[in-house]
Amino acid sequence: MARPSRYSAIPPAERMPAWLRRPVGQASELAAVQAVVKQQRLHTICEEGRCPNRAECYAAGTATFLLGGSICTRSCAFCQVEKGQAPEPVDGAEAEQVAEAVALLGLSYVVLTAVARDDLADHGAGLFTAAMAAIRRRSPAVAIEVLTPDFWGGQRDPEAGVAAQRQRLAAVLSAGPVCFNHNLETVERLQGEVRRGATYRRSLGLLAAARELAPAIPTKSGLMLGLGESEEEVVQTLRDLRAVDCQRLTLGQYLRPSLAHIPVARYWSPDDFARLGSIARELGFRQVRSGPLVRSSYHADPAA
Repeated sequence: MARPSRYSAIPPAERMPAWLRRPVGQASELAAVQAVVKQQRLHTICEEGRCPNRAECYAAGTATFLLGGSICTRSCAFCQVEKGQAPEPVDGAEAEQVAEAVALLGLSYVVLTAVARDDLADHGAGLFTAAMAAIRRRSPAVAIEVLTPDFWGGQRDPEAGVAAQRQRLAAVLSAGPVCFNHNLETVERLQGEVRRGATYRRSLGLLAAARELAPAIPTKSGLMLGLGESEEEVVQTLRDLRAVDCQRLTLGQYLRPSLAHIPVARYWSPDDFARLGSIARELGFRQVRSGPLVRSSYHADPAA
């Protein structure tokens, strides 16, 4: 018998619809990427987050690398990544191992993300800059997108917190990613229950600061649907993102990783995603990926 949900705002939904079921993929299609990742002792959000598209991406020889280890210092209610306040020490060889994996796989577009590392003085900003530098030494032509945490924390005074966040962000942007991605994940009303340790306004502020600090670098954000939000709330969130000049957007269906995670309140249909994608384009987003199985780094390369 399923355990009762401990989440008050989001009652469980009905059984998963057919459009969310997809084949696991052939073992031979997955083997090449998995072998390289294992050989280099790396983590990918594809595996840690149980992404439903990992078979497709692995078959195409792509992966999103997860920096900072496999333990996150935040405890977001939707995320499959392991959580804890005492992550393992940063692996000093990680950046070179990522660069080696990128070279071995022959990638042309790489997405770097990371667990939140609130235990580190720079909250993980250096993980991104080191990995970007190492990749460029080995593979100068590779385009690199970053999907970062909010880099918040360490200061009790809000003004000092904003200044520290901005300094960490500036370091990452100075390394020259081709896109800066930071996800809102859900609408403002549901932030407290879904995204523990982060806030809606703080994330919007990070995206706004990225446009100010590096106007040549496009910004991107994403939402998971199915957590109890209304369409009106989703559209308002899209407007809020456009108000800070966010240019790229992903919309996908939340899928509950386990009974310990927040339940699905609604399965939005493919037609719903198509309608919301059209609204996003009308609002001025330059790149929109909207569909039940879309994730933050799915078809991230604009040329794909």
